[in-house]
Amino acid sequence: MDNKYVIGLDYGSDSARAVIVNALTGETLATAVKYYARWGKGLFCNPSINQYRQHPLDYIEAFEYTVKEALKKCPAGTTDKIVGIAFDTTGSTPVFTDKAGTPLALLPEFAENPNAMFVLWKDHTAIKEAAEINEACAKSKIDFSAYEGGIYSSEWFWAKALHVLREDKTVRDKAYSIVEHCDWLPAYITGVDSADKIIRSRCASGHKSMWNEKWNGLPTEEFLTGIDPLLSGFRGRLYEKTATADKPVGHLSKEWADRLGLNTNVVVAGGAFDCHMGAVGANVTPHTFVRVIGTSTCDIMVSSYEEMGNKLIKGICGQVDGSVIPGMIGLEAGQSAFGDVYAWFKRVLEFPIRNIISQSKLIDDRTKAQMIEEAVDQIIPALTAEAEKIPISESTVIATDWMNGRRTPDANQLLKGTITGLTLASSAPQIFRALVEATAFGSKAIVERFLQQGVKIDNVIGIGGIALKSPFVMQTLSDVLNMPIKVCRTDQACALGASMFAATAAGIYNKVEDARDKMNSGFAFEYKPNAKNAAAYADIYKDYIKLGQFTEKELFC
Repeated sequence: MDNKYVIGLDYGSDSARAVIVNALTGETLATAVKYYARWGKGLFCNPSINQYRQHPLDYIEAFEYTVKEALKKCPAGTTDKIVGIAFDTTGSTPVFTDKAGTPLALLPEFAENPNAMFVLWKDHTAIKEAAEINEACAKSKIDFSAYEGGIYSSEWFWAKALHVLREDKTVRDKAYSIVEHCDWLPAYITGVDSADKIIRSRCASGHKSMWNEKWNGLPTEEFLTGIDPLLSGFRGRLYEKTATADKPVGHLSKEWADRLGLNTNVVVAGGAFDCHMGAVGANVTPHTFVRVIGTSTCDIMVSSYEEMGNKLIKGICGQVDGSVIPGMIGLEAGQSAFGDVYAWFKRVLEFPIRNIISQSKLIDDRTKAQMIEEAVDQIIPALTAEAEKIPISESTVIATDWMNGRRTPDANQLLKGTITGLTLASSAPQIFRALVEATAFGSKAIVERFLQQGVKIDNVIGIGGIALKSPFVMQTLSDVLNMPIKVCRTDQACALGASMFAATAAGIYNKVEDARDKMNSGFAFEYKPNAKNAAAYADIYKDYIKLGQFTEKELFC
């Protein structure tokens, strides 16, 4: 059989990457990455108020660059054998559009307006709106948040939309519809010219927009306008039905076929969130807890209808029919910060390096710049090397992992991180070790929630750069969870997962499980818990829980 190739695109928080994959074997032919130009400059963001916005031009430029760059690396004739494309993106990352389905930021009058741009998942400007939605759900005859863990988050669709509508009359007057990033990209490259024709993702809709077939789709108009009349009319201009990502949404438009050097026979699959496709790329099966570990974490599981029954798992990011694998219930949880916790501490330690060495009169500017970059690059490796030497019995500093709020269990974006147990003898490596342990304890809290509510977990899979590159973090996580953790061999599991959906949508496989079985990369290695460490961490975890309770009840009551 002639080889056929697919393109999987993974849109992360800072960059996008494309992989070109042999759809029959899973072999990756080429990979290309592009960092978002405007995002990299900090444009349209205001971290002091947790505002994080991304311009659609960053997404468009990344798509064209990564696909072209990856194709350049492939053998001659590959372009003629590309049969499918699929996207995964961060989420919830919505944007307001006009009637044509164009994000408002692509219109000249809105080109510099952050409220007309995609509201990134980590944007927490809508905490007030999320609280109002939760209050409305509690009073409603139908709890529209029931399948989203029972707590609606400021990271999600309706809260963000309402916040922007309240903030910006110019957007309010022009907006016709709202679309998730993962839905817009497939529509954009297939030439959809109407917001009403955009096919909506089951994954995004079920986990972030309170869509469920049990109440005929989205929450009712009465419910939405009861929160704020500014939401009036949007439900009717959005959608009633959703589609799983294994189904095609169309073919590559002539414009994009010409720009990329492909043809218009290329099938474009439906979109989904990065970690959901990433779980498939990592070979997810029932009872497997897949951790996509990066700046934050997203934890994904799948369960059969029979095993889930009527269970409603409280405090997670939703349980949605078909959001991961069609024909199964997809469950999502996660931490609002994981790698970002380490990055925060690194920035704290960078201050004297960047602000004192840069002013030195002892060395020339070129040497100063080189010294600064060399030192900054070595902060985390040096901290890790020293933190590993500290016996758990001397790990007396305790921290929570809530520097960016808490996603699960029980979303609360008002929470702040805490560190306790400091003495005059506390060192930077001790604090770093406490932060690593805190991210592991936050992970354990999620696992405990699933187990307490009847979701069976037999094994854990880790995905992402931290999983592949930080043995200290992963061994700590294995010890704290007291579970073995397999690490996915590929460092592009999300993009590989997207390619599996592209292959299924293109008809190479009848179902995504078949693509998963043929195209997965296997595992690079496995971490096994140290029994002595696991026992010690079980006791320290109790202190983490106590600190968390104090933080939440006494400091943020």
